[in-house]
Order: sequence, then C-alpha cells, then structure tokens
Amino acid sequence: MKIGALFSGAGGLDLGFEQAGFDVVWANEYDKTIWATYRYNHKNTILNTKSIRDISNNDIPKNLDGIIGGPPCQSWSLAGSMKGIDDERGSLFFEYIRLLKYAQPKFFLAENVKGIVSKAHLAEFNNILNLFDEAGYNCKYKVLNAYDYEVPQTRERVFIVGFRKDLEIDFVFPEPLNQKLYLEDILFDLDDACPFEKGKPNNTIIPNNEYLTGSFSSMYMSRNRRRNFNQPSFTIQAGGRHAPLHPSSPEMIKVEKDKFEFNGDYDNVRRMTVRECSRAQTFPDSFIFQYKNINDAYKMIGNAVPVNLSKHIALSIKEALNKIQK
Repeated sequence: MKIGALFSGAGGLDLGFEQAGFDVVWANEYDKTIWATYRYNHKNTILNTKSIRDISNNDIPKNLDGIIGGPPCQSWSLAGSMKGIDDERGSLFFEYIRLLKYAQPKFFLAENVKGIVSKAHLAEFNNILNLFDEAGYNCKYKVLNAYDYEVPQTRERVFIVGFRKDLEIDFVFPEPLNQKLYLEDILFDLDDACPFEKGKPNNTIIPNNEYLTGSFSSMYMSRNRRRNFNQPSFTIQAGGRHAPLHPSSPEMIKVEKDKFEFNGDYDNVRRMTVRECSRAQTFPDSFIFQYKNINDAYKMIGNAVPVNLSKHIALSIKEALNKIQK
C-alpha cells in the first residue's frame, strides 16, 4: 500500500510504516537541514521540499492509500506559546486537510502534542475534527504513551486516525504492550561516547555517538533531567540543550522550588548523545543522521515519532484495511 508523508522530518513515522509493510512513495519536508538525512535513509522515497502552503494538487501522487504526518506542534505545547490555531504553525493543520481533501486516500494519520486536547485548545481541536469529517473521514483520536509500545521513553502524544467514510471501518488503536524497555536496554554497548567537535569527523564505533557540551541553563536546572538505567528515558526534546542526562551522571537533587543541583562530580555530567537519543526514539543504528550543527541532529530526533510506536499504529491500520479487502 502506497502512502505519502507530510511534515516528515527525519522520517521516524515514515520508517515505522515501512516496517509495517507500507511503501512511502512520496514525502514533504521544508527544513533544509533535514534533507540530507531524509534522502540518505529513505532512498526509495521522492522528497518534495516545498512549503506545504506551496504544494499544489498536481504535486501529490495519485492513488495514495494513505497520508501520514504531524503538523508542527509548538503552537499547541503546554510548555510553549499555547497560541494554537492563531499561530502560523498551528494553522498548518488547514493545509494538511486541504491536501487530504484533494487526494482522498483510504486513511490518514495526524500526530501532535498532548496539549492540543487540553482545555485551552479543546474547542479548536474539535473544529479540526469537524474539518476532517467534512473532508469525508470518520476519525478517532487517542493519547498514547510511547512507553507502552516498545519505546524506552515516557512520551505522550495525540494521534488522530481517520478512514474514508465509504469504507465503513471501525478503527481500534493498538492496546498497550506488557513488554517494557528501559535505558539499560539501549545504552549497554554505547561506551565510546565523545563530545561533538565542529568540523571533526565522528570516529565512534556506532555512528552519531557524540554529545553536546556546554553549560546547563537555569531552565534546565529547574527540574530533574536524569533517570536511572532501570527506568525509561524522559521525553526526548527537539534541542540539544534540553537533552536528558546520561544515567551515569550524578543525581540531581532538589534544593528549592524550581531549582536542582548535581550531587557529585560535575566532571561526570553529560547529556545523552545523538545516538543514545535516537535509540530512545527506537531508530535503528543503520539510520544515519547527517548534520554540521549537532543541534540539528537533536532537533530531528526530538521532533520524530518513535519508530516502534509508529509501527504498532501502522500495523493496526493495516489490519483494519485488510478486513475490507477480504
């Protein structure tokens, strides 16, 4: 089954669907710092690099079975501006719906932060659901925690899945799995981490196993950023400055409201590497991130949908589609 991907980023969502047996034939990503990574890892996918606002109907491949993608989420984040649809980025949902309405694939999937269903944005969210309905789709949405789907990370996101009304599909989201993964499951063999040095090649055994150096801001020190090996990672964020600490770092001790300190040798404090964060997002080591600025790597990884979570949702979608073909 052929699908197109919007707001692809590095392609974590795309890869999960590929692992579930879908063929991602076309993708769109406007951020030029991501293009090399996407093309390297998705060699059989045509990459469109226009702004979604400039994509015409003729740009979309014909006869797609599905469209997937997550419009930018900063506008809806509880930790961000919370401007929602009033923000230029939040309004990109309308562009997503415009292209969906034209292409009329069998299904679509849209992903966003949990804040989009918060009380502050619920009216706007319901409006978006109504627009999907007017475009011809029966929709269901659910907040899923990646930790429940073979991802060693606590990460809650909203997923909207819609099927074309004429298919009469009653979609069911995948149930949480009993199998859980922890930091020790992904970090056990990454023992040659090195600091990132601009202009110098990474010579670690496993590619991209380098970390951002530098001080920790007061915002970073306002809460705990370290978890133990026998715990899942904190949410991987889209920026190196806020990457979780490696569990070998000293514990963070709360000294007063919104202020933590390191309890131990400061020299042993370090952020998780690009590869460690990518493993927390369940990218395989064969997935190579290409960048000149290490912050671009952390951004690509933090903005991605965890691959394993994507795969489990894709398998549920595939199962639903197979029922109508029997």
